[in-house]
Amino acid sequence: MLSIIKQKFNDFNAQEFFRSLLWAIIIAIIFRTFLFEPFRIPSGSMIPTLQIGDYLFTSKFAYGFSRYSFPFGIPLFEGRIFAKMPTRGDIIVFKGVKDPETFYIKRLIGLPGDEIQVKHGILYINNQKISRELKGGFKRVGSFGEERALTEYTETIEGIKSYSILQANGVDRESFPDETPVYKVPEGQFFFMGDNRNHSVDSRYLNDMGYVPFDRLVGRADYLLFTYDFSPIQFLKNLDTGRALSFIK
Repeated sequence: MLSIIKQKFNDFNAQEFFRSLLWAIIIAIIFRTFLFEPFRIPSGSMIPTLQIGDYLFTSKFAYGFSRYSFPFGIPLFEGRIFAKMPTRGDIIVFKGVKDPETFYIKRLIGLPGDEIQVKHGILYINNQKISRELKGGFKRVGSFGEERALTEYTETIEGIKSYSILQANGVDRESFPDETPVYKVPEGQFFFMGDNRNHSVDSRYLNDMGYVPFDRLVGRADYLLFTYDFSPIQFLKNLDTGRALSFIK
């Protein structure tokens, strides 16, 4: 037995092993940088679309590449290469302006040149009211175990893309952030909002997030890989993955 182990050890080629390991690391970096990068949802600002603890893949090539597409934000070039304009309604991962080391994920609402306003909790784009339909009540547990009552709506943007949003109950709709000034989105920048409208620090908060430059966009959130509420038992019983393994809208 010892002779067999010794023979196996002698056959082990350390140089080949580390060469294979190096190639595996290089391939992983290329995949993560140019194709898809995984992210975990850290907060509730995108509920009900994305829940805390969800894992998703972002498409790194959807809008081209900037320095923030690369690990550590290495400044290899200015602006974006192979740039493609995002589509209104996309859910996008981006680097913060005030805090460039932090990743954020929000829904794209305003394109360069747009005028965005919220009046009595209703979104207006270029002075056009965005249609929405009532879905019903929604309850979630807060960070300290408190139960929060909200109302869920289906918002349809540009008559094409529909998604769910939440609004808190019992709040003053005539106060910020349900009542805002008109935001004129500068050229080369974008306006983002969370789907959990009363619990999202987003572009409405000019001193915190504000407008987001094009080169800060990291990728489009495309695919839910794993969700916090995934049930292996439910999957084995009904072959139902729930929200996991699904495209994000």
